[in-house]
Amino acid sequence: MNTPIMPRGTAVWLIENTSLTFAQIADFCGLHEMEVQALADDQVSVGMQGVDPVALGQLTKSEIERCSKDSEARLVMQTKGFSEPKKKSRRKYVPLLKRQERPDAIAWLLKYYPDMPDSVICSLLSTTKSTVESIRNRTYARMSELRSRDPVLLGFCSQMELDAAVESLAKNKNNS
Repeated sequence: MNTPIMPRGTAVWLIENTSLTFAQIADFCGLHEMEVQALADDQVSVGMQGVDPVALGQLTKSEIERCSKDSEARLVMQTKGFSEPKKKSRRKYVPLLKRQERPDAIAWLLKYYPDMPDSVICSLLSTTKSTVESIRNRTYARMSELRSRDPVLLGFCSQMELDAAVESLAKNKNNS
């Protein structure tokens, strides 16, 4: 079920600016009817600003009018004009303890996918080429301490990213 971007803020706006029933607002916002009642009574939303779903393109005025006239009708979210949310930057702060696990993830990738190019490993794990090369050539300073561990389980990449990298590796192998 699609819910508005800010369900409580949207509910506050709909309560203040429309004659929709609590059931209609609750259904649209993905809230319980009692929660909408509490928002209307200012028990929960003291000082909360409403979010205009019409301005955000989630609803049209005609849709609100249609449902205001018929208390049994349900609001329908507008999907046209919505763009996919932007992906967050993959670069994020990685704690020191986690950074010390990165060579383990590199070792795992090199163990199970020895043909994977260093550039792909670098982009998957946000590491440097020199680190990947030193582990590949077994000249890494802490080589004896390395344990191959899955980078997905360590949190360095998602399973989808790893699958995409392996898939492109297989395609390149087939094309060669």
